[in-house]
Amino acid sequence: MDISSEIRKKISNGKGYRPCAGIMLFSRIGKIWVGQRIDSVNAWQMPQGGINENEEPLNAAIRELHEETGTDNVRLLSESKEWLKYDLPSEIVTQIWDGKYKGQTQKWFAFLFLGEDHEIDIHNVDEPEFQSWKWISISELVGLAIDFKKPVYKAVVSEFNKISQSLASDDNN
Repeated sequence: MDISSEIRKKISNGKGYRPCAGIMLFSRIGKIWVGQRIDSVNAWQMPQGGINENEEPLNAAIRELHEETGTDNVRLLSESKEWLKYDLPSEIVTQIWDGKYKGQTQKWFAFLFLGEDHEIDIHNVDEPEFQSWKWISISELVGLAIDFKKPVYKAVVSEFNKISQSLASDDNN
């Protein structure tokens, strides 16, 4: 079943939520990848992006990860149980996505990065979104997120925190 079409039907009445895939990318030691946005130096975020018509959320996540980081050298670890959504602040809702959506509904995926850091290239991509990137502890993530995404990031951290702990403890053995 095409999940994105099902979501599109639910939001077709009036301004709704844009279907999106989000990626929590883990290092082998349980750190989380975040990128500093080009358009807002105070905004750090995990990779994410829209789900195309007739595209499965997992495929969208892998595509978006490659588009934003230059790599797809990953292994799927988990998928969020629920779709999570956020509303855009009213002052920017008309500036993003031609004002079609009031926010995003997101399916989140946890991936393990299998490569080396040099494989991540945020500059040699078609449409760069990030000016820099770093690995952070999962406890730092919510504090770095832009305010309107914090509730979603808290939920993602809660759901995938055990993965981070497991990877970190494996590294210490």
